[in-house]
Amino acid sequence: MEQKYIVALETGSSKIRGAIGCVDDSGILTVKAVEEERLIDCVRYGCVRNVGEVSQAITNILQRLEAREPGRKITGVYTAIGGKSTMLSVCRVERRLPVETEVTDEHLRQLAEEARSTALAEREIIAVTPRRFSVDKFVTRNPVGTFGESIEAVYNLVSCKSQLKRNLNNVLSRSNIQVYGRVVRQLAVADLVLTSEEKRLGCILVDFGAETVTVSCYKDGVLRYLATLPMGSRNITLDITSLHHLEENAERLKKTIGTAEPAATDLSMDSADYSDINNIIGARVGEIIANIAEQIKYADCTTADFPAGIILTGGGAKLKGFSSRLEKATRLKVRIGLPGHNVRMADSRIQPVDAVDVIAILAAVAAKGRSCMTEPEPVREPEPEPEHNHEPVSDRLADNRRDRRPRFEPEPEDDPLEGLEDDPMPRGRRSSILDKIKVKMARLMEHADDDGDDDFDELNR
Repeated sequence: MEQKYIVALETGSSKIRGAIGCVDDSGILTVKAVEEERLIDCVRYGCVRNVGEVSQAITNILQRLEAREPGRKITGVYTAIGGKSTMLSVCRVERRLPVETEVTDEHLRQLAEEARSTALAEREIIAVTPRRFSVDKFVTRNPVGTFGESIEAVYNLVSCKSQLKRNLNNVLSRSNIQVYGRVVRQLAVADLVLTSEEKRLGCILVDFGAETVTVSCYKDGVLRYLATLPMGSRNITLDITSLHHLEENAERLKKTIGTAEPAATDLSMDSADYSDINNIIGARVGEIIANIAEQIKYADCTTADFPAGIILTGGGAKLKGFSSRLEKATRLKVRIGLPGHNVRMADSRIQPVDAVDVIAILAAVAAKGRSCMTEPEPVREPEPEPEHNHEPVSDRLADNRRDRRPRFEPEPEDDPLEGLEDDPMPRGRRSSILDKIKVKMARLMEHADDDGDDDFDELNR
C-alpha cells in the first residue's frame, strides 16, 4: 500500500517551518524533511503582519520540500493556529431526554456542536475539547453506554481573534496552496510531547517561543487551563541590544554565552562585558518565570496538583540555565519535551527539540489526514531495441565499402605465355600475340642470314 505523505506549515514569530512526514499502515509517522525561513517583524505574537514576505517565505519552503521528494508535487498543507490572542473559556451544555436512554456518540456530537455555536465577542472558536461529563448527576469520564434521563457536558472552548485566522488565510491563498485542515498549536504540541500518565497525574506544558509563552495545565487527563503570555525569548534579545548590539549579534550572544543563572564572566571573545549581558538576561528570565508560576494560581491549583512536573518546549527553552532556574522557582521537576516513540526521524540532521511545533502538526493529522503529495509517475519500461549486427565496426565499414564497388569489374590481363603448349585452341587474343612473335622471329632469322653471308664472303676473300 502506498504510504500517505503529510505536509505541514508552522508560522511562528521568528521563523516559518515546513515539514514532510509519511505514515505507514501501522500508524508510525516518519519525518522525512524539515525546512525553515527566518523572519523579522513579519509575524508578531503569532499574527501575520507582512502578508507579502510571509507568502514568499512559504513558497520558498514548499519548493525546497518538493526538491527533497523528487517526482512528487505538493497539493495541499496542514497548518496550525496559535498566538497571543489564543485563550480558553468554559462552556456548560445540558440536555434532557424524554425517557431513560442509552447515551451514544451521536448525543456527544450534538452536545459538542451546541457548545461550538456559543457566541464569543470578536473571537472565533477554533477547538472544542471535553472537560467533564455527568449522566443523571453522576460524573463519568466516558458517558457512552450509560443510561439516564439527562446529560451534562462541560467543554473547553479554545478561541482566538478573527484577524489571526483571516491573515493566515490571506497568506496561504496568495501562495496558491490549498489548506486541507488546521489544528490548534498548543493542543497539538501537548498531544505530541505529553504522555497519558502525565496528563492524568497532572502536569504543566510551557511553550517558550520567540514572542509568546503558552502555559497549559492538565489534570485527570484533560486540559484545565490555558493562557498565552505576550513575552518570549526575543524580549531577552531586545534587552541585550540596549548594550549597543544589533539584534542579530544580540541573538548570537544570547545563544553562545548567555545564561539564566549567575555565571563566571568570560572575556575571551570580543570586548563585550558579558557580566552585563548575563545580568540583563537574568532579570528578564526572572520576570518570565514569575509569570509562569503565577499561572498556577490563576488555574486555581497548587504545585501539589502537578506531580508530573513541567514539560518545556520552544526555542527559548534551550537558553542555558533556564530549566534549572524554573525548577528552583516552582519546586517542580522540569524536562524538555520530545516527540513520542511513534514518531521517527528519517534524517539525522532533523533536531526534534527545534522542530517540535511543526512535527506536532504532522502527528495531529497523521491518522485521519489526507495525503498532501501526488504519487510519482510510474516508470515506463524501455521499448525493445531493434536487432543490430554485432560484428566489429571495422568489418561493417569494410563490407560497406565493398558494397559500394562498381558492378562491372575489368577482367585481369592474361599472361601471354600461359597455356601455349596445353591449349589446343588458343583464344583470339592469344593468336594475335603468337602471330606477332612469329613475325618477330622471322625478322630475326632474316637478319641472321644476312649477317652470316657477309661473314662467309669475307672468309673467301
